[in-house]
Amino acid sequence: MNDSTGATEAGKTDGKGTQGKGSEGKETEGSGTEGNASYGKKPFKRSRSHFADRVTADGRDGWPVEAGRYRLVVSRACPWASRALVSRRLLGLEDALSLAVTDPIQDDRSWRFTLDPGDRDPVLGIRYLSEAYDARETDYPGGVSVPAIVDVPSGKLVTNDFQQLTLDLATEWTALHRPGAPDLYPEPLRDEIDEVMEGIYRDVNNGVYRAGFAAEQSEYERAYRDVFRRLALVSERLAGRRYLVGETITEADIRLFTTLVRFDAVYHGHFKCNRRKVAEDPVLHAYVKDLYQTPGFGDTVDFDHIKRHYYMVHTGVNPTRIVPLGPDLSGWLTPHHREELGGRPFGDGTPPGPVPAGEEIPAAGRP
Repeated sequence: MNDSTGATEAGKTDGKGTQGKGSEGKETEGSGTEGNASYGKKPFKRSRSHFADRVTADGRDGWPVEAGRYRLVVSRACPWASRALVSRRLLGLEDALSLAVTDPIQDDRSWRFTLDPGDRDPVLGIRYLSEAYDARETDYPGGVSVPAIVDVPSGKLVTNDFQQLTLDLATEWTALHRPGAPDLYPEPLRDEIDEVMEGIYRDVNNGVYRAGFAAEQSEYERAYRDVFRRLALVSERLAGRRYLVGETITEADIRLFTTLVRFDAVYHGHFKCNRRKVAEDPVLHAYVKDLYQTPGFGDTVDFDHIKRHYYMVHTGVNPTRIVPLGPDLSGWLTPHHREELGGRPFGDGTPPGPVPAGEEIPAAGRP
């Protein structure tokens, strides 16, 4: 996500693995303190991914899948980066793809490694993610977004294409998947998964940002209605089935989860999506609790990072930078009863193992 809002929107490349800034009239979201102060004061438009190279099994873009070569850079606050965190855990790629976690609070150079000793990422040796962007493209003028994959030997950014990144983890990194890894993008269901994800992206994943960063009342109201119209459709779909598509967890569930898990904590109040909370929809509440309690989902979520980031970084929306104490997190661990609908979370596979040492969520960030 660029700064605080989210990564860039996927689209067609120029044939070189990059996408032009400002394509289709879309702006790159602001970077650093100046950009964050502008949210809610000008129309919000999510920009496309500028670096859309792919890490693939055949290395067609010059970046072959290789254990230990790449580093995944995320913010635990960011819903787009959280997709990659969940996928990496479910697929057992922790040893093959190392992890860098940025500070949820940015300065004028955006995402920074101030959680690490000496304020530097211990593997890449950089203080700011922007340094990897500049290593790829000198004086890169656009926003700095997560998730990002960085080539460790060269220090260059490989991709910030958040839409394609997790699909590639599921389909191109299979040689490095753990035994028992689930198929998150099963080929027979891809058309249905893509259709479901498209509506969720437009109206929910991106819809909450369109509402939260709206500069005019009519713009906000359109986005608000889109969010709750789609949530009603999703709730109806999930009333009689455990997962969005098929009988197992897929990429579609991951993409919906990362928005729903943040909804009551930040989108309901901070982004004014306040018709109702997820906790007030019995179906969606049980669904997101089911996923949260599934290994690989809740163990990647840091509510402390989420709340501090949104409320302290979006000064155009929350100029006081006061972070609310609520909501109460204890409900995340209560029974959900979704297992009564059947379904097999990991299909013919198995749950992921324990969270790797050093990647555990601190007590302040979990129920």
